[in-house]
Amino acid sequence: MKQESVSQSTPPASPPHSPSPELPAQHPQDDSDPPALWIFGYGSLVWRPDFAYSDSRVGFVRGYSRRFWQGDTFHRGSDKMPGRVVTLLEDYEGCTWGVAYQVQGEQVSEALKYLNVREAVLGGYDTKEVTFYPQDTPDQPLKALAYVATPQNPGYLGPAPEEAIATQILACRGFSGHNLEYLLRLADFMQLCGPQAQDEHLAAIVDAVGTMLPCFCPTEQALALV
Repeated sequence: MKQESVSQSTPPASPPHSPSPELPAQHPQDDSDPPALWIFGYGSLVWRPDFAYSDSRVGFVRGYSRRFWQGDTFHRGSDKMPGRVVTLLEDYEGCTWGVAYQVQGEQVSEALKYLNVREAVLGGYDTKEVTFYPQDTPDQPLKALAYVATPQNPGYLGPAPEEAIATQILACRGFSGHNLEYLLRLADFMQLCGPQAQDEHLAAIVDAVGTMLPCFCPTEQALALV
């Protein structure tokens, strides 16, 4: 943005007893407001954050891989039939794509209060600081808060063959909808990120679902699931 040039000429003398011009009122920042915070979503948060935010950016975190290893007895499953949702697994060569949301001022406490219920209380997730690389400016990384399900939480299911995970996803539904919707929305997001965004685990489960779905239920019922 161009800066206005400063005149080098001597300003005219002010008339005697001229009152000083009034400056516009200043509104100092409220020191009680928490600092801005970035929140990284890599599961349902990429399409349904459900909290107010000031900015959002698509990008990735390094050193983690996404896995459908967390059980869900509320959003995408039930106590008798837990669904499968994603968590982050530490992986030196891993890269997980998602969306980072910036919250500011009152948005910070409201977002954290909401996510504490959605992710921690109902989901079994803990918080972890990660380094997020925006897709457009990867040379300007950001510190972000991520919700991660560890093996210590009671809902953790751990690894399983992709075919077994696909079978479980096809069978489960929770208060937020069918587990299959969760899988396909996440796959759609990855396609929008472009060819540089790869997730072999996710792709293998999608392929397994595609093979099983015609046998699992009639076409009309399959379409109703999503």
